[in-house]
Amino acid sequence: MAEHDKTARLGAVYTARSSEDVARAYDSWAEKYDADMSLAGYRHPAISLAIFARHVPKGAAPVLDAGAGTGLIGEWLAIAGYNEVDALDISAGMLEVARRKGVYRSLHQAALGTRLPFDDNHFVAIVSAGVFTTGHVGTEGLDDLLRICVPGGTIVLTVKDVLWQQSFRARIADLETEGVCALVDDTGPYVSMPGEEGTTPSRCIALTVA
Repeated sequence: MAEHDKTARLGAVYTARSSEDVARAYDSWAEKYDADMSLAGYRHPAISLAIFARHVPKGAAPVLDAGAGTGLIGEWLAIAGYNEVDALDISAGMLEVARRKGVYRSLHQAALGTRLPFDDNHFVAIVSAGVFTTGHVGTEGLDDLLRICVPGGTIVLTVKDVLWQQSFRARIADLETEGVCALVDDTGPYVSMPGEEGTTPSRCIALTVA
């Protein structure tokens, strides 16, 4: 029954039809999210942190965890020496779990793909794991992340590979041609949840902002 419940909770977020539906699904999942993702063998936090640490010096600040959820990456960023990290998420319930972990400087509720509550050129680095995926955020979420990241800063994000092939690869190529950013790292496809049957591949990329 527990396995069925976990799969049902995953399905609810991937089949959401609006940002409000996404927020509600995550609100109801928040208290069980960490345990469920551990059972699924969730790899995005570890892979994102590895790519982040490759390109962002220890102690760089401030950093944004965009789509922070319950703070899985925030915990690991703190351990790795990134101690001024803000959390952004669409779900108040997920942010409440993240708040209890005590690893974020501040928490903000907002949806990627909208105008975010930060000034231009505010963060030296941004990490976003598990957000650019089915039923969540597409290429429309890139523009404001680029706006709030400093020139020379780094954006690390995971992308569902089917979305990469459909739109992200072309959009990032256009941004490179326009001189907005450069693609500096790309893991290629990997399975983000090997413990969950039917998980389709994702990839993790790093961008340097011009």
